[in-house]
Amino acid sequence: MVRKYGKPVRKTRGEGEILFAELPKSPLKRSGPTTKPEAQPQPVSVEELGKCLMEIVIADSEAETESDEEPRASERKGAKLGSDTPVQDEPTVQPISPPPSDPPQATPSDGPEEEYQTNEFSEIEESLRILTWDDVCPPGDTIQKIAEASYAEVYRITNDRGTSIIKVIRLHSPIKPQTKAQEKSGLVDEEPHSEESLAGELQISEWLADVPGFVIYKERYVVQGKAPKALLETHQVFHRRMKRQDPDRLQFYPSPSRYLDETKFLVVELGDAGTALEDFALDDVDQVWDIFLHAAIALARAEELVQFEHRDLHEGNLCIRRARPPKPHPTNKEDHNNNPCKFGFSGLEITILDYGLSRASDPFSSPASSEEVIYSDLESDLSIFTSTHALQCTTYRQMRSYLLRGTSRGGRKDPLLDPATHQTPHDLDITTLKPISWRDYHPYTNVLWLSYIYHFLTEHFVKYWSYPSAGSGLGGSKTAAAAEKKAREESITRFKQETKEMWTHLDPMASRKILSFSCAVDVVRFAVEAGWVRQEQLLEDCGGDGEGRSMLSFVDDSFATDYGQESSGEEDESSRLRRSPRRKTSRSGE
Repeated sequence: MVRKYGKPVRKTRGEGEILFAELPKSPLKRSGPTTKPEAQPQPVSVEELGKCLMEIVIADSEAETESDEEPRASERKGAKLGSDTPVQDEPTVQPISPPPSDPPQATPSDGPEEEYQTNEFSEIEESLRILTWDDVCPPGDTIQKIAEASYAEVYRITNDRGTSIIKVIRLHSPIKPQTKAQEKSGLVDEEPHSEESLAGELQISEWLADVPGFVIYKERYVVQGKAPKALLETHQVFHRRMKRQDPDRLQFYPSPSRYLDETKFLVVELGDAGTALEDFALDDVDQVWDIFLHAAIALARAEELVQFEHRDLHEGNLCIRRARPPKPHPTNKEDHNNNPCKFGFSGLEITILDYGLSRASDPFSSPASSEEVIYSDLESDLSIFTSTHALQCTTYRQMRSYLLRGTSRGGRKDPLLDPATHQTPHDLDITTLKPISWRDYHPYTNVLWLSYIYHFLTEHFVKYWSYPSAGSGLGGSKTAAAAEKKAREESITRFKQETKEMWTHLDPMASRKILSFSCAVDVVRFAVEAGWVRQEQLLEDCGGDGEGRSMLSFVDDSFATDYGQESSGEEDESSRLRRSPRRKTSRSGE
């Protein structure tokens, strides 16, 4: 069955339950204790109080006129004296104005900071369940560390009831110091984070909850205490693998062997996303088609709904799972030639993970000028642009080069900025002469990451293949392996030939004369025009009258107009203006 996608309708706040409405508020700093000046005594009769009380009232009035500015200091000092008649002490204390550096005045400013830190955990504990690691992964369950994302470690837990993904964020809490061996090796711990570090990612997850291709949120809770043996073992396996891939890497999440009884984590449980692309064994070219097109469609849908940019869509943040058996292609040669569709044959689906660096706009906010925008200010740490340890680092620099130059390509006139040039935070955009802002919407970053995924798929399909695929019947002989490798090379060569025109508009290093895709929607539009994705694959029945609605706004009357199909009416001005820049955008920004 071909997967169908929802229509781009924005829900109102009243529709459905907001999943993350229970997010605890950030602890507010409390001001120091304040003491109000004594209120004026109410009129009383002489018979009730007598002459003594009348004198005290006169003394109070004098004290207030002499030093209205220091009621708090007077009250504290009076309390320290411990007099049986404190009001009689005030005339002697009031004329003595304490200096500005008086210790009692400094006490309130120190107190709230400590109170803010110590109250962080109690705020979380009041709103979330507190579990142990044995509760999360009891004996008999399987836990596997699969990734290290922004702010978090990612594990897969499997048991008889199913599979879940958990993101583990270490909160500010005690942990054992590094061992001497760790210190000697120069290892650096990833810093702990507050719950607020993940609040934006959770909000984006909520906004995209109904979009196929994005992760499903289940629950969150606090986990406290020492780690079980299984957690330590999977951490060590992952650590060794990362060191083999990047021997120079020094910064890692702390080993679970260092967890104490007081060590605390915020854990977010998500639906099973499958296997990371970097670990997924590609069996045939249909999988290459589906993975790329699924990713493009998911990003396009998110662009339309919340002006989404992922900004970190490498092979570790794109997961693959088999949703259904593969579907055969038409066997009749004539039918095959008349049906250029490439989408939906592998039975695979994708899930996009980790929105730690992502950007999205609140789909419910109005007007647009005051909309809530969730984003990560990448200017706060430029190391992501200066690092060269992995292939994806080039794409980070391409993003920032695009913001600075209006282009991300190589060439003599507009070079891809090398790592050494990414040193000045909030540098100026040469086209506007204003500091670059990651809050702004730059959907071309999604095109850059689709280019990265395309390159990874075509390279990974052959380069990282060494044995015949399971169930191929070719055995393990060198001759059989060589035969399948040759078949793979021929398949991926045909794929590149069929996608050659698309790649010219997708390639960030192409000539300046070639128009580029400006967003993921452009990529999907091209795929539909080429016949790789059928229009009905992007539609779903919206019920009632059975009228189909597109998951993307361009697959309606405007779609019919663009691609030579009948249209019931003229294209409105807003649609024409919305689409025209996509046709005419050049990498040069001219």
